[in-house]
Amino acid sequence: QVQLEESGGGSVQTGGSLKLSCRAPGYTLRRCGMGWYRQTPGKKRELVSHINGDGKVYYADSLKGRSTISYDNNKRTLYLQMNNLRTEDTAVYYCAADIFRVRCPPTTTWGQGTQVTVTS
Repeated sequence: QVQLEESGGGSVQTGGSLKLSCRAPGYTLRRCGMGWYRQTPGKKRELVSHINGDGKVYYADSLKGRSTISYDNNKRTLYLQMNNLRTEDTAVYYCAADIFRVRCPPTTTWGQGTQVTVTS
């Protein structure tokens, strides 16, 4: 099972930027996809963005136009560049692998999460 190692979270002011990274040693991004999710206390974990092996990407409305997801196959690393951050973007951000179910593993692998705090 792939081990996901997240980094890049932190505290920024509104309007600032952060780039999250998720190392996935030995994992090859294919049709089963990888994604970024976020969660705040008392709320369900929500999808932020995902990407598959063909480079097809999806963004939820929450960060659409303010974020870019990418995957470096040489480094086996997933990224999420977030710009123009707002206080409502404050959350724990999770990296996930094998997020699709059709002809894919039955479970999704999650990273440990990285805290993003946006202050006004």
